[in-house]
Amino acid sequence: MKYRIVFDDDIEFNEYEAINKGYRNDVTVLVGNKAFRLYFVSFIRLSQDYESELKSCGYYINEPNTIIVEDTSKQGIENTISTLMKSDFFDRLGYKLIQ
Repeated sequence: MKYRIVFDDDIEFNEYEAINKGYRNDVTVLVGNKAFRLYFVSFIRLSQDYESELKSCGYYINEPNTIIVEDTSKQGIENTISTLMKSDFFDRLGYKLIQ
């Protein structure tokens, strides 16, 4: 199935930030007339966020459609999405219809 990946803020600085901060939240995958907004995060960053929120709030709520990855670079995210497409991941995920 054909798909297209959109990085909302596709500039070099954001690539640098994603790699150094361990997350990227500007990724949408378009599959047919469906748009899937994804949140990519490294395990290290997720652990830090979890610990911080637990201490300050007493609970942790995950970002919707979180994908935990080793590599938060654009290439790493593209590779992950390619693998997810092959496993029919997007058939099981909530989506927004686009017109």
